[in-house]
Amino acid sequence: MAGDPEGPADELALDAQLCFALQSAARAIVGSYRPGLEELGLTYSQYTVMLVLWEHGPVTLGHLGRALHSDSGTLSPLLKRLELQGLVTRRRRPSDERVLEVAPTDAALRLRAPAAEVQRCVAGAAGLAPDDIAALRAQLEDLAARLRAPGPPG
Repeated sequence: MAGDPEGPADELALDAQLCFALQSAARAIVGSYRPGLEELGLTYSQYTVMLVLWEHGPVTLGHLGRALHSDSGTLSPLLKRLELQGLVTRRRRPSDERVLEVAPTDAALRLRAPAAEVQRCVAGAAGLAPDDIAALRAQLEDLAARLRAPGPPG
């Protein structure tokens, strides 16, 4: 059912949906990483794991999950593939075998500089100044935090 062109916009129109605009932008930006990451042998999801490890070094699975807003069921297959590629090691903490530590290998550390070049290419393709990228990222982080916060709906 078409809306009246002179009346208020249909709140259920696809073009009126924030969720669709965010999904479309996310697909586009992840797609812009794909060619460069393929050259490094990484998927986008593996790249995000590597970002945490490059920034923090060895971390627990819990830390990785919190940083990426992912659960162990999502991370475990990613880590297994990264381990098979020789990019991470996984080990139980001797002091507490319930805790799994994940660490980047030397091969992973050598990917950091080429990955930074991929990031620069994507930032350039976005056509935004660094300050604009930082502001947009801050807005999106704030939005995500508000939507994750417990509270009554709507």
